[in-house]
This record gives sequence, structure tokens and C-alpha cells, in this order.
Amino acid sequence: MPVDRTGPKTPSPSDPLTLLRSRAYLMLLVLSALIGVPVSAAAFGFLALVGELQPLIYTDLPTSLGFDGTPPWWPLPLLAVGGLLTALTIKHLPGHGGHEPTAGFKAGGPPTPIELPGIFLAALATLCFAAVLGPEAPLLALGGGLGAGAVRMVKRNPPEQAIAVLGAAGSFAAISSLLGSPLLGAFLLMEASGLGGPMMAMVLVPGLLAAGIGALIFVGLGSWTGLGTYSLTLNHVPKATHPTAAEFGWALVIGLSAAVVGVGIRWLAVRLKTHVDRRRVPATVVMGLVVAGLAIGYAEGTGKTATDVLYSGQTALDPLLTHSAAYSVGALSLLVLCKGLAYGASLSSFRGGPIFPSMFVGAAGGILFSHLPGLSLVAGFAMGIGAMSAAMLRLPMVSVLLATLLIGAEGLTVMPLVIVAVVVTYVATAKLTPPPPEPREAPGPRRQ
Repeated sequence: MPVDRTGPKTPSPSDPLTLLRSRAYLMLLVLSALIGVPVSAAAFGFLALVGELQPLIYTDLPTSLGFDGTPPWWPLPLLAVGGLLTALTIKHLPGHGGHEPTAGFKAGGPPTPIELPGIFLAALATLCFAAVLGPEAPLLALGGGLGAGAVRMVKRNPPEQAIAVLGAAGSFAAISSLLGSPLLGAFLLMEASGLGGPMMAMVLVPGLLAAGIGALIFVGLGSWTGLGTYSLTLNHVPKATHPTAAEFGWALVIGLSAAVVGVGIRWLAVRLKTHVDRRRVPATVVMGLVVAGLAIGYAEGTGKTATDVLYSGQTALDPLLTHSAAYSVGALSLLVLCKGLAYGASLSSFRGGPIFPSMFVGAAGGILFSHLPGLSLVAGFAMGIGAMSAAMLRLPMVSVLLATLLIGAEGLTVMPLVIVAVVVTYVATAKLTPPPPEPREAPGPRRQ
């Protein structure tokens, strides 16, 4: 009988249970918890800075210049300056301002330290000067970069796997409280990064730990400073009714409509981007003026505030639902049109995240549909958010959670409707989106 002289077999490092029991993994969890504190504080500071600068630029500055309130034309210079600053940052600073939003929501590797200032400045110019994008993508990049940078400070030449995991933990910590739930942040990064298989939990656990610590930091800083937590919340949600057969029919209609609108917005953004890339600075300024013109046109046509169209829509979701009865069918139709076009123009040229604008467009569309027979307000609102998120993000599970967790206890009631709408949108979007062009083969050597 042959004797095995190879000695005891070493457990494979890719074995999840072996990794979970290892001392190195426990150290990774400790580092994740420690990283969650400064990254969450930095994310809170970034959101607080944006929250203070937005009203300062939009409301206080024109008043200090002698105007009686904000003049109707104020978005024009506001977004022209924002477009100029964003374009200069993208063109001249390393990292091209971070995530390019027309590519959809994707969680890539953490940026290098030299790229962080450009990401920060491009996001600040986009968000503070009222372009229609959100803070989530810059927060992911900044959190990931800070997390990866902390690893490099603690250990010289750390393994790439440790940089990736702790960079992801930094991203978890930065974004989870913004979305209102560490669990929602985990699903977002899981779907966006394509995590899967037996190693998924090994990567998610450090991130969840950092996100949990980060949520405590957000609450503590919000209470200490009196600035709030900057989390995505709704304060007044009407009572939801149990789904009816008619509402399941509306779920199909809303799902298909969201797919058409989402594909149209993305098509517009991609087409505009080809022109923006050729002449970055003047074209971005023009796109800013387009967004401003749409906001002014909406305000003049409806008598509502231009901020319904400007900004990401994160803080406008709650007033939109609370005062939905004050919006006529015509006003809601114009809001969806102008916000959608402004969203597409912003995607083509500015830097920021696509989540909150898609939620706002979907919410306005869902409220619009609720004016028709057989559809309640809360069901239309939730289905619109879920379906439009699925159309723009192409992350079906996250889209369901965004819509249902946002409306709290009423979310369980309408969840079956949201699931149907999201699935319809997800499949229809895939059908309506043309496949990417196949790469051309390089020509072979010419025969003599």
C-alpha cells in the first residue's frame, strides 16, 4: 500500500469556514469596525457640507445680492458655474471626477488616494449647484478610497484582497446610513459588484460591521450637531390598502412604462455624452443651462418651485408624497418630463449617483398613475419608485427594497405589487436595450 509522504493537507484559503476561523479574518473584522468610525464621520461631514451649501447658494446668496428672494432665472448662472467647475475638475484632476454615471450603478475597486480630491470636488460642484444627481456614488468612491488608504497606512504593501475587502467596508460605512439601512447598503453593493458564491458572506460581514458602526456615528453626530442624519426617510406615509386585482394590472402598466422612460433617459444621456466628451468644458456648461431651463420652464408652467426639478430629489420625496393632492395631473406630467430630461442631461456630463433621481421620477410617475381608477396613492408611489429604480440601476432586489423599506410598515402591504412592477421593468428594460456592439477583430497581416 503506497504511503502518503506529502504530510497533512493545508486547508484551502478559499474555504469560507477555514477563513472564518482564522486569526487574519478576526483582525479584518477589527479593522472594519475601526474604519467604520472615521469613514462614517467623513461621509456625514460631506453630506452636512452639501446640505449647508445648497440653500446658501440657492437662497441666501441671491438675497445677499439684493434680490427679493430667489429670482426665477437664478438656476441659469447657478448651473452654468456648476457645469464649469465640474468640467474643469474632470478634465484636469486625476480620476476624471470618479464614477461616470451613464454606465449605470456599478461598484468598482476603491480609487487611489490621488484620485480622491477630484472625486470630492466634482461631486461637490454637481450636488451644490443643483444638477440632477445624488450623493451615493461619490460616497461609495470616497468611502472605498478612505478605507483602502487606511489599510495602506497601517500595513506596508498589504495584500490586494485586504485592500479590496476593507475598501468595500469603507463604501458600506459611507452609504448605508444615507439609504436608511445598513442591510439595504449591503444588498446594493452585493448586486452592484456581482458578489456571489460561498465567499459572499466573507466579504459582506466586514462591510456590515463597518456599516453598523457607521450608523451609530451618523446618529451620534446628527444628534450632537443638530443637523440630522441625512438618511432617506419619509415622515408621513398614508395607510396602504391590501392589493387588488386591478392594482396588479397597474403593476404591469407601471413596469412597462418605467422601462420605456428609463431606456429613453439612458439613450438621451449616452447620446449627449458623445458630444460632451468632445468638448468637455463648454458642453458641460451647456448641459447645466439645459437643466436650469427645464427647471425654470416647469416652475413657470405649474407655479411650483424649481427645486422640484433641480437637485437629486432625495429630500423632496417626503414633501412630494405629503402634498401630492396639491399636484394636478398636468403638473405631475410636466414634472416627470422635465425631471427626466434634466436627469438625462446631468447623467451625460456631471458626476454623481443615479439612485435618488430615478426614485423621484418614479415616485412622481406613480402618483400620476394613482389619479386613474383602481390604483391607490401608496401603491402607485411605491411601484413607481421600485420600477424606475430597476430601469435605471438594473438591480432588481435593491429596487424592491428601496421602495418597500422607504415607506416603513406599509411596505409589507404593497411589496407584492412592487415585486411585480420591478420584475416587469427589469425584463422589459433588457428587451428594449440594444445589445452592446461586438468588438471588431483586428485585421490580420496582409498577404504579399
